[in-house]
Order: sequence, then structure tokens, then C-alpha cells
Amino acid sequence: MRADRLVSLVLLLRQRGRLSAPALAHELGVSTRTVLRDVEALSAAGVPVYAERGRHGGFALLPGFRAELTGLNHDEALALLVAGSRRGAQVFGLGSALASAMLKVVDALPESHRDTAAGVAERLLIDPDTDLLSRRLVVEEVPDAIVTEVRRAVFAGHKLRIHYAAADQPAKWRTVDPIGLVTVRDQGYLLATRSGEDRTYRLSRISAAKELAEPAQRPDRVDLDRAWQERSTRFRAGDDQVTVLVRVRAARREDLVGTALAVLTEEADVDGWLRLEVTFQDQRHAVWALWQLATNAEALSPQWLRTALHDRAAAVASCYEGPS
Repeated sequence: MRADRLVSLVLLLRQRGRLSAPALAHELGVSTRTVLRDVEALSAAGVPVYAERGRHGGFALLPGFRAELTGLNHDEALALLVAGSRRGAQVFGLGSALASAMLKVVDALPESHRDTAAGVAERLLIDPDTDLLSRRLVVEEVPDAIVTEVRRAVFAGHKLRIHYAAADQPAKWRTVDPIGLVTVRDQGYLLATRSGEDRTYRLSRISAAKELAEPAQRPDRVDLDRAWQERSTRFRAGDDQVTVLVRVRAARREDLVGTALAVLTEEADVDGWLRLEVTFQDQRHAVWALWQLATNAEALSPQWLRTALHDRAAAVASCYEGPS
């Protein structure tokens, strides 16, 4: 619709400054002629769009121009309301701000959209607290004061001092250069560098944080998705990885694969079973994953894994020998 396009045009100029007609046409997916007509329409409506001629010319808004742009269509409003139901904002300490923002979004909608969008959003539930088996999803709690301090350092580009406890290690103070924040399955992570080396810190393991005045040593731009993928790849390629051969019931394949780092080979076995060669982070990870599947999976090799599972099962059985 043209109204949506006009709003998008103004937003582009507000966010990026001066843009040429061809650049605007490319962003909006229309012809240059259409852009020129839209600019005329905006000018006639009182929006202060002006043209600068010359090699580096284009269209821009007068400095300081602000407009209350509430032209959200139904699907755009619904997308925002659904996004507001996700818990990423809770992980980063923005839950109350997000709730307030959602109220403003609804209030800004045209009355014809308001009730419909809110009603539809009520019929969509994203990531409930429990699954169909009533297993409660674990959401790591991080004090708001810590998350706020970390978030401020990330956004301001300042160094950050954190009191951090790595796995199975006592907490100690570290000074890092924060790059960005990532949430994965309701767990928050700080991506940073320390002494020039990439580091990833779990927010729930930070017991104290202090934003410093010193600027962080980091690039001006970052591709967080790519950075996360690269760090995930390095993490999975750790020195303690183990590869095991497993038989698993076909109906429980996803439970096994969902805990493994990688599936190297897979073939059908007999009676509805599958035979897979999979990789786990370390020996403890492999024992834990196979133990969760009980009699729905069997470790075929290596022998240390079969022995570990046997010993664990024997220990459990001994607890139930004889009357209570």
C-alpha cells in the first residue's frame, strides 16, 4: 500500500540521512519515478523533504524533523506483539521495558486494527514455561543490576570488569572488551575479547559487573550471527570430544541427536532401531546423553562408555534391593 511505502520512505531518510532516488527505489522495491512521486506527496503533506543536487545529492529531511509515525499495518503490529511474548528481553533485563513498549504499540494502532491485533496475539503462544510432559523449562535468573551494567558497557563501547566463575572453577575478576549479547534457549551470553582473544561468558555465571570509563578495543561493526557461529564451531571442536557408536529406537532418534554435537553416520538396524555414530563434547556428556534414553538406546562402543553406563545402572539397582 502506498501509505506504508510513504512511512518507510520517511523512516529510511530519518535513519540513514541523505539518499539518492535510485537508492530509495532499490530499498523500497519501486521505480525511481515512483520515488519522485512519493517525495512530492510527502512535501504536499507538510513533511520537510528537500533535494540536494549534484554528484552526491539526493533527498533528505530537515535537521531535527520528528514525526509520530503510527502507520503500522495489521501484520506489522501482530509481529511486534508476538515478539513481545518471547523471553529474550527477560534474559537481557529488558522485560519491563518491553511490556511498556507493547502497550505503546497497541495504543498507537488505528482503532480499526487495535482490537483485532491484540485478539489475534492472544491466540499465539511462543515458548511456554512447560512442554507437553509438564517439564518446566529452566530459565537462568540473572540479577537486573548485573545485566544492566553489562548491557550499558556493550552499548556504550566501554571496557567491562566482571566477577566470573567458569565451569568448575572459583570466580575471579576479569576485564574484557564487550562485543555483544546473545540469547540461546533462554540462556544469555556475553561475547567479548580479553587480551585480544575471543571469549564467551555465560551471564548467569557473572556475580558482579562494573562498566569502566575506558573505551573497549573492538571493531565499529559486528556480525553477531557470524561471530556466534564461529565460536560455536570452535567450542564443538574442543580437545575432549568423543565419538561413540549407538543403537537407538527410531522413535527416540531426535532425543539423541538433539543432545549430540554431530551425527557422523546413520543406518537402519533391525526392529525399528537405528545405528548412529555420533560425537559428544566429552565423556561425561556422552554418559549423560545415553543415560537419559534408558532402554531406548544402547551404547555399542567404546567399551568405557558401556562400562560407565553399566556401573551407573548397577548403583541405581543396589538402592532398590530388598524391602524399603
